[in-house]
Amino acid sequence: MFYHAFDGYMEHAFPHDELKPLSCEGEDTLGGYALTLIDSLDTLALLGDRERFTDSVEWIGKNLRFDINKTVSVFETTIRILGGLLSAHLIASDYNTGMRVPSYDGELLDLAEDLARRMLPAFDTPTGTHATGIPFGSVNLIHGVDENESKITSTAGGGTLTLEFGMLSRLTNDPIFEQVTKNAVMGIWARRSKINLVGAHIDVFSGEWTQKDAGIGTSIDSFYEYLLKAYLLFGDEEYIFIFQEAYRAAMHYLYNDPWYVEVNMNSAALVWPLFNSLQAFWPGLQVLAGDIEPAIRTHAAFFSVWKRYGFTPEGFNLATLSVQRGQKSYPLRPELIESTYWLYKATQDPRYLDAGRDMLASLQYGARCTCGYCHISDVEFHIQEDHMESFFLAETVKYLWLLFDLGAGPDNLIENGPYKYIFSTEGHLLPMTPQISLVREHCLYFGAYCRSSNLRLETNISGIAKKPGETNHSKTYSCPGPTCSLSRFTPQSSPAISGLVKGYCPGLTHGQRFGIKYAASADANLQDKSPTQRPADVVQSHSLVLVSNHNADQVDHVKHQDSSVEGSVVAQGEEKQQGKLIELFEGR
Repeated sequence: MFYHAFDGYMEHAFPHDELKPLSCEGEDTLGGYALTLIDSLDTLALLGDRERFTDSVEWIGKNLRFDINKTVSVFETTIRILGGLLSAHLIASDYNTGMRVPSYDGELLDLAEDLARRMLPAFDTPTGTHATGIPFGSVNLIHGVDENESKITSTAGGGTLTLEFGMLSRLTNDPIFEQVTKNAVMGIWARRSKINLVGAHIDVFSGEWTQKDAGIGTSIDSFYEYLLKAYLLFGDEEYIFIFQEAYRAAMHYLYNDPWYVEVNMNSAALVWPLFNSLQAFWPGLQVLAGDIEPAIRTHAAFFSVWKRYGFTPEGFNLATLSVQRGQKSYPLRPELIESTYWLYKATQDPRYLDAGRDMLASLQYGARCTCGYCHISDVEFHIQEDHMESFFLAETVKYLWLLFDLGAGPDNLIENGPYKYIFSTEGHLLPMTPQISLVREHCLYFGAYCRSSNLRLETNISGIAKKPGETNHSKTYSCPGPTCSLSRFTPQSSPAISGLVKGYCPGLTHGQRFGIKYAASADANLQDKSPTQRPADVVQSHSLVLVSNHNADQVDHVKHQDSSVEGSVVAQGEEKQQGKLIELFEGR
């Protein structure tokens, strides 16, 4: 399925953005920069296609440029282009993935940074918690935000940027990217209702909600998703605190077992008894959150709609139990397949393999067309439409392949690779490496975030003007000394302008690179800890015993550094107390 669509794109549409699979032509739908190829990069790597992955990475590095006079969606450009470039960079540059490109020299990361800097003017609004705010929905890649640009954006559009921009901050050692996207999330959450619900659309200047319908689907969906995933990927506890409150409110006011409805964000009065296809990501998110039982029931309800029509329509009316007028299409969305994968991974119940088989059959016999896979414009009559979104290759077939590979005994980068991965909302692979996920635990890289009383304000000039003749400035701070304090990004503990402050810290040590820290046990006999004894103890200690309920006093000196440490591995060697090796695996 993947190669039928990918080969069709490369033969008939490349380097246009997307394929028209019936007429076998290309079309530019986002920016005219080979969108489908970029969105497909990590799927090629996941399938082990070294030749095409290498060729694609090399072509993009040599030919792709973003200095074009195009106005693009901040949301779509971030999740598809920025996420695709970052994921491919992390795969192509790392021997551990088995897909390293020998000729690769960071070109995709350079492109990602250039693209993100061109989108920074969109965040120049007053609705955040610091100097920047909730971003405009669109930005011109040369001139910034047009003076006539709409000030209304969706909650998902403003709150689904943290993974990609945060990843970029950690890879480039520049906190500005993570800073602006977190400000946006905090700006949205600060305007929640008294019952902890958020609306669908908001004015980025006034902060007023222009559409007050609360739900888990269209215009809001991935706001919830990125709250949890930002915590899982970055370890920032503010995100999990917000997610817990938001999730609790959603389950209380939106959940009508097993369906979800839309209500007024202030009064919780029912607005719309509608299942829309974007809600289908929710059971997968619940698996990540550990709330399996409602996920099982909701998935069964959503899948019953698929079984009824062969696809999920964009809208299904729960009052009339029929397709909502004007919402009869299925644009090859991956969300229900994604949740099916996560539920099978969590339960190993073969019913989810059966569901995957049914969905695959629907796509093969209902959506497959001349050069790829077609949108379905009417799920009741299975009418094909001449369009194929790039996310079909980035997500839909990826989750299907992962589901069946998991069922067959997994042999892929996700299940057997060197890292755990978080999937972006576009299905891109974001690895939980120590450099990315343990920034708060260690000074992992030059340019780590720090606090100091002696800060130097630096101004980075991006060279991208909002209007001809203007220049945008982004402000960061630097710490002149080696002291590093990886503080949480809060209004109380952060400078008013920058929040996360850029400092200069030592490079990675061996232990930090692999997420391991060495510490002497608290009950060790200090006078016996001679330099000659300690290495011998470490060398002779071979068996490791997991201590899941360790003595709090024993590791008190470690726990104060990060209260999230959940366990320690204690090396058992010779029967003497001094010089014990404690390996602290900072697992999430």
